[in-house]
Amino acid sequence: MTGSGGDPGSGGTATGSGGDLGSGGIVMGSGGAPGSGGSTPGGSGVLIDGTCYPVCADASTDPDGDGWGWENGASCVVPGSGPTQGAEPRGATGSGGATGSGGATGSGGVTGSGGVTGSGGATGSGGATGSGGATGSGGSGNSNCSTVGGGTCPSSFTCHDGQQPGPNTCGCYTLSGLGQRKAEILAAGAQDYMLASAMMETDDMMADYTLGDGKTGDSFNAGICKQNWYMIRTCHPEWQNLTADDYMTATAMNSDLALDVQVYDESRAHFGDLWWAGHRTGWTGVNVDPNTADIQNFKAAMDWTYDQLVQGEHFCDDVRFWANVTPIIRQNAWR
Repeated sequence: MTGSGGDPGSGGTATGSGGDLGSGGIVMGSGGAPGSGGSTPGGSGVLIDGTCYPVCADASTDPDGDGWGWENGASCVVPGSGPTQGAEPRGATGSGGATGSGGATGSGGVTGSGGVTGSGGATGSGGATGSGGATGSGGSGNSNCSTVGGGTCPSSFTCHDGQQPGPNTCGCYTLSGLGQRKAEILAAGAQDYMLASAMMETDDMMADYTLGDGKTGDSFNAGICKQNWYMIRTCHPEWQNLTADDYMTATAMNSDLALDVQVYDESRAHFGDLWWAGHRTGWTGVNVDPNTADIQNFKAAMDWTYDQLVQGEHFCDDVRFWANVTPIIRQNAWR
């Protein structure tokens, strides 16, 4: 379950993805095209928004008719469909990266913790929706850190626009050493958006929280972004034959940052626009109720966090942003 992001100094505990809430529909937002998560041998491709996608060999892999299919473990585009209009033909290779999305919906938060400096944010109101960058939220690039540490919070900002019980609050503070940790995550191959994901879950962006975040089975959390075991074992090829009872396998991600980054990218690519729903409410979010107000609020808060990192170029400094999201209390009730 993803917790709420209480203001700094609250002494609360950050909580990860999980829970069992949600209602029907599609996660809102558009933005970048779905990423494939790898290369595809043979065939041909088209260049869309700066990324080359393979052409689908079989249109039946696009059951919803949106022009995007899934073949050979990667996203592909159906010939003659809407996404190909005006696209530039290219040679064969798949594309990397997860689906972009520019919608104004949802993200998890974290409870704040004490002993840090900085300012608390004001009550949120309708800030700009979606995330910055031409690739859409989640389709971010990989920043390089020439210097780390330092940095200051912006003098003012507007909190994310999302629906939840109580006000949307947010804030910013500095935490010594956080810039070095951001640099380590980026050096492990993380895309910029992963920093926002990790920042929503723990103050120091580490994976040293309570084992599994106190959960078991498919609800078990691992890695700096508190990815849940259901999504991990669904997307990571080496673990796809495992069951909910094998959740302790994921603990490897807590000590192997490169593996953690790899699984995060695989999950974003596999679940696409459903990634936020799955991260928030697991199997139920992906398969039953992907478009609840809670999930939209969860995504809006994460997109807002990413926007703050982009706008102030805070990818390598000690600045941390937080946005509160009402915690989901229930666990292990995803089906």
